[in-house]
Amino acid sequence: MTDAAFPQAAARAPASEITLLLEAVHGGDRDALAQVFGQLYAELRQIARTRVANNPRTLTPTVLVHEAFVRLIRARQLDLRDRRHFFACAARAMHAVAVDHLRRRTADKRNGGDAAQPLDDVPVPAPDAGLDLLGIDHALRRLDAISPRQREIVELRFFGGFEFEEIAEIVGCSLRTAKRDWERARAFLHAQLGENPPAPAGLSP
Repeated sequence: MTDAAFPQAAARAPASEITLLLEAVHGGDRDALAQVFGQLYAELRQIARTRVANNPRTLTPTVLVHEAFVRLIRARQLDLRDRRHFFACAARAMHAVAVDHLRRRTADKRNGGDAAQPLDDVPVPAPDAGLDLLGIDHALRRLDAISPRQREIVELRFFGGFEFEEIAEIVGCSLRTAKRDWERARAFLHAQLGENPPAPAGLSP
C-alpha cells in the first residue's frame, strides 16, 4: 500500500465524526488517518511548535508534523481509540522524528559536515533550551526496561503536554498512580542524566 498524501488543514469536524474516523483507522483505513490529521492539524502544529526550539533552519513545526504523519501512516498497527490516544501517538512520533533528526545531524558533523554546533542551537522538541534529547532518549530506553508505564507517562507528559488526568485515562491507571510514576520516572531520568536529585521512595535502581 502506498502512503496517503499528506493532508491539508480542514474545517474542524464534530468530535463524533473524528471518533468515527479514528475507529476506521483502528480498522486499517489509512485514508481515514489522513483525514484525522487534516481535521486536527492546528492542534498538531501547536504541539510541534512548543516542542521545537527557536531555530527554523532544519526542523520546523510543519516538518515535524509531516514526518510524524509519515511514521504513523506506515505503522503496521495503530491503537487510536479516541482523540487523546491519537494525540499521544502523534506526540510519540514527533519525539522519534526529532531524535532521528538529531542523530543524523550528529553523524554528519562527525563525518566532516557542518561545523560543530552547540546543542543549545540544534532545533529539538523540548520546552527548555539546551536539552540533551539523545541522552533523554537513551535514559527512556533504560526506563522502559524497568517500567514501560513510567516511560509512557514521561512521553505523554513531557513530549505530549498532557495533564495527569488525561495521562491516567490513556494508560489506564489512577490519577494518584500517574503522579507517583511521574515523580519516580523523573528521579530515574535525573539520575541517568547525572543530575541526581533525591529519589522518591520505591524508585527501582
